[in-house]
Amino acid sequence: MTQPSAKGAAVGRRIGIGLMYGFWKPRVLGAWRVPASGPVILAVNHAHNIDGPMLMGTAPRPVHFLIKKEAFVGPLGGFLEGIGQLKVDRDSTDRHAIGNALGVLEQGGVLGIFPEGTRGEGDFASLRAGLAYFAVRSGAPIVPVAVLGSTERPGRLVKGLPALRSRVDVVFGDPFAAGDGSGRRTRKALDEATLRIQEHLTDHLKNARRLTGR
Repeated sequence: MTQPSAKGAAVGRRIGIGLMYGFWKPRVLGAWRVPASGPVILAVNHAHNIDGPMLMGTAPRPVHFLIKKEAFVGPLGGFLEGIGQLKVDRDSTDRHAIGNALGVLEQGGVLGIFPEGTRGEGDFASLRAGLAYFAVRSGAPIVPVAVLGSTERPGRLVKGLPALRSRVDVVFGDPFAAGDGSGRRTRKALDEATLRIQEHLTDHLKNARRLTGR
């Protein structure tokens, strides 16, 4: 299995920095909370299509995101693969994507996940089990991330993007372990881990909104 390119993700980060800071005004809070080395999972709320690129351009380390396969069409598909992003089929147990994601963590990389599975209210109200599986299986800590403001002011020229030069807040939380320390991967253990994760993520989102006034 060909592992996603770490060099590609580093290039993607540089592109993300240029685009996100060029078009908008990201305010990044708590980036120091992301471990400087070793495997880590960034769990991000998802209210807008720009949330992933925004995190790629503001995270302190290159990120390999799990992205729905529908985005990998035409030239964009080749570009996403080139910058180390992971294609996943959300309608099946995508073993290739699972292997790639675990491979990123085994190599000490950063895996980005939208635990809600799809774009919605961005409030972590409904989580898929994938995040718990990756965290328990790999032992990697989870860092909750809140992206706030991406949906507040639509652009005048491109309605599907935030208004140019508008402020988007990216708030990183404290890393935490999803498992209970037993190493169990049973359905019960994963369900318990998912509840634990949801509690951490919703608490972080409340704190981030309080901190930013959003």
